[in-house]
Amino acid sequence: MNKIGAVPRKTSNLALDCSLVRAGERVCVAVSGGADSVALLLGLVEANTQSAQNKEPLGVVLSAAHVHHGLRGSEADEDAAFVRELCARMGIPYKQFDVDVAARQVAENEGLEEAARELRYEALGSLEVDAVATGHTLDDQAETVMMKLLRGAWTEGLGGVSPVVQGLGKSRIVRPMLGVRRKEVEEFLQSLGQVWREDSSNRDVSLTRNRVRHELMPMLRSFQPEVDMVLARMAATARDEEAFWHSELARILPQVLLPGAPVRGGGRAVSNVAGTLVWAVEIPRLALMPAALRRRVVRAAAKSCGARLSAVETAKVLALAGLGQDGTMAKVSGRSGSRLELAGGLRVERSARELRFWHED
Repeated sequence: MNKIGAVPRKTSNLALDCSLVRAGERVCVAVSGGADSVALLLGLVEANTQSAQNKEPLGVVLSAAHVHHGLRGSEADEDAAFVRELCARMGIPYKQFDVDVAARQVAENEGLEEAARELRYEALGSLEVDAVATGHTLDDQAETVMMKLLRGAWTEGLGGVSPVVQGLGKSRIVRPMLGVRRKEVEEFLQSLGQVWREDSSNRDVSLTRNRVRHELMPMLRSFQPEVDMVLARMAATARDEEAFWHSELARILPQVLLPGAPVRGGGRAVSNVAGTLVWAVEIPRLALMPAALRRRVVRAAAKSCGARLSAVETAKVLALAGLGQDGTMAKVSGRSGSRLELAGGLRVERSARELRFWHED
């Protein structure tokens, strides 16, 4: 679809969360040309220029950006032309980034989706704006949570797509449409006579997200018609849980996470394994903790060494300390001097009283 619709002239029925931006801020909308990002752009233009339902205009400085990934040949060129023409028609400043996903894949040994995402956010992070708005919907949230669940993610993974993410260059990412269904997006655009672009790669079920979107989610809806909303609520709950644990660990870790290893005569040696920094946790203190805290302390120790523990690896570390969750694990727990060599160069060793963590290149 290449026809450009008119600038919206009526009150939006999209439930955009405009509280994510503030009056006077520079907000750039990432526009692929698909329905979600086009709807977000039109919805923000409307919120910015019209007073609806006794609400004041948003009052932000809007612009748009499009990332051309160097994939899909002429189809991608037409996407860029569509977005450029739409922005020109609406009087929105436009910037295009041309990136080479295929080259990134080879250089970094990444998958297609990962390479595209990294380059996309790298480009958007170079913008001199306060916020970059992306068109993630409630459906995207549900799909993300389901993918994370299938991969065995911890609570932070089940939090899915966050409404606000800090640290994108000098700006932050905001997602005002996380409460909006994809069906509502399309109905909104159709009511305005606004067309959008369809990305043919979205139908490629060899890609994990597309399989989840086109095969798994429809099946789940046959069991629970509101599964998207259920997963979105679970994501919000998981983010609240993570926020609590973040503050709780900030209070607890300085008391239980020890640098280096003990030395004769008292004190601790900060560097004692191949010149690297070691972090340790006392096993008796770990044993007294509730299971939920115990897991998080172990994972925090690994994170201090620049590593992330999976659920399986966390269980192995606790088993090394004799704190496994079942009898079998407890029986194979390590003796003093036993060591685990985990992914990413993380090493964990048990002494008589401690678990010691360090990173080995």
